[in-house]
Amino acid sequence: MPLSSLAKLIGLAAIWGGSFLFMRIAAPVLGPVLLIQLRVALAAVFLLGLAFLSKKKLDLKSDWRHFLILGLFNTAIPFLLFAWAAKSLPASLMSVLNATTPIWGAVLGAIWLRNRLSVKTIAGLSLGITGVAVLVGLDGGHLSPTALLGVGAGLIAAACYAIAALYSKVAKSVDAFSNAHGSMWAATLMVAPATPFFPAASAANIWVVICVLMLGILCSGIAYVLYFKLIDEIGAAPATTVTFLVPVFGVLWGSLILHEHVGWISVIGGLLIITGTALITGFSPSVLMKRRVATAE
Repeated sequence: MPLSSLAKLIGLAAIWGGSFLFMRIAAPVLGPVLLIQLRVALAAVFLLGLAFLSKKKLDLKSDWRHFLILGLFNTAIPFLLFAWAAKSLPASLMSVLNATTPIWGAVLGAIWLRNRLSVKTIAGLSLGITGVAVLVGLDGGHLSPTALLGVGAGLIAAACYAIAALYSKVAKSVDAFSNAHGSMWAATLMVAPATPFFPAASAANIWVVICVLMLGILCSGIAYVLYFKLIDEIGAAPATTVTFLVPVFGVLWGSLILHEHVGWISVIGGLLIITGTALITGFSPSVLMKRRVATAE
């Protein structure tokens, strides 16, 4: 992998890991609905500007249903669920729960697409489920009932991401930038009707405003651009290795900035989930090395 691509990969993981930090700060103040409405609207406007500069138009006449499905399962529902979970869960735990997406993908793929589960996939599922059980059953002993519901919300959000990914495999072919752009506008329209009924819990300070801007422009707008560039440079499979780095940064930012305590049980549960995800996706460091050699040649 070229150093420039590796830098983009690490940068993307740092940005997406930071999204849980920003939600943890802003969600208790603004509430999940208003926060996500601002996030998706800012991202949609940002991507609209990029589309204007690059002269990329959305084909709404034929793709609007497709954008609505993606906007629902890849943006609106999971964003709202994680924002709700952020009112009670630490950023580090949310980032680990997010890493269960490939695990959900394997389970739902076996049910929906009738994908055959290999021995490695079954082993990965077992490790992932064990990791979640460790986090909730052992490390969750100090969590309130509301926080345990937040864990459930985070797991459902990850399942929604998996549904969106599986849908993309069987849906009509639409370029990645249009998928992001169209789905952000779809999510904006979906969340907007509920926003007046869920006002902010308290007045926002400058830090909350910064978090909202970061979530909308950096974590949703710029991050998508980085991700698309990575796919073009190194391919879709190597680009998905960002899944394993996001929890690292989620835990790092939560610990450094919010002073969240990360115990050994949390570390063990997180490692079990990430290892299970690696088995399911077939990730191996040798894959990246082969890609780097091929690029150099």
